[in-house]
Amino acid sequence: MKSESASYKAAGVDITAGYKAVELMKQHVARTLTSGVVDGIGGFGGLFELDVKGMERPVLVSGTDGVGTKLKIAMLLDKHDTIGIDCVAMCVNDVICCGAKPLLFLDYIACGKNVPEKIAQIVAGVAEGCVQAESALVGGETAEHPGMMPDDDYDLAGFSVGVVDRSRIIDRETMTPGDVILALPSTGVHSNGFSLVRKVFGIGAGGENRTYAELAQPLWETLLTPTKIYVKPVMALLKEIQPRAISHITGGGFYENIPRALKDGCCASIRRADVRVLPIFDIIAREGGIPERDMFNTYNMGVGMTMTVAKADADRALAILRENGEPGAYILGEIVAGEKGVTLW
Repeated sequence: MKSESASYKAAGVDITAGYKAVELMKQHVARTLTSGVVDGIGGFGGLFELDVKGMERPVLVSGTDGVGTKLKIAMLLDKHDTIGIDCVAMCVNDVICCGAKPLLFLDYIACGKNVPEKIAQIVAGVAEGCVQAESALVGGETAEHPGMMPDDDYDLAGFSVGVVDRSRIIDRETMTPGDVILALPSTGVHSNGFSLVRKVFGIGAGGENRTYAELAQPLWETLLTPTKIYVKPVMALLKEIQPRAISHITGGGFYENIPRALKDGCCASIRRADVRVLPIFDIIAREGGIPERDMFNTYNMGVGMTMTVAKADADRALAILRENGEPGAYILGEIVAGEKGVTLW
């Protein structure tokens, strides 16, 4: 018997739209399948066979996050095919900070009204993010919430699981003064600080259509640029070098995220002139009259991830990163003795 409910549809939930969305997204999910996937989507749980050959004490590492109010720009422009990359990035970039390889991903979409074609666009972005992260999209959930949010609104969150041998977990206690901090450039604002971005530019009141000489594309396109996924270059580096620390620079910027991976008694010393700030951040600061301290405490400022390595490993680490998709990787600063934190001078 065909599954349908006229009564439920009259209450605002169209289960047949949900089925159509699943059918439309299957082609995108298929792109992400890896050897560990045991079954396709549609069951009650995502099945994944864990390959731990060569590991003595495998440890699972998990991470979950959403996209935040960057979604408001996607909704305003009715452009939903890249926002899923942001969702994957926010999760897998956290997982690799432990030294773990992301294995699988699940997404959760809550929407006011299930429009199958829109949901499929969102999942297409999630799938693209999973391909970039070499991670399987093993399942997810789309929930229609009439009365809780407007029909055109939705929220997107995700969950990633990775694995690392216990002996290879990144250990900040190995850090020592003289270690070198490397920067992996960001692609822009990524997925943090968008409430301030929307206020500064008047997003929704026409501000999204502004253009600036410093930008090679319209403002809205710059702001919707997906978060960079750093899995491949970091995994390549981990095969040869054991970093002292890895930090994903998200909300809270330099001042919150870099100290999370510092050993007590170690301070990150960074020359302001050495930070390769992207033009979009200069524009945000100028248009909003935002002090530099606040900018570095809110945004990535052009640095999406930092890696701290022994000084003797710095040149080789940069070479590996540049050979694996991070040609712009550079030396950002060094570790010095002092109170745990960041000194930007």
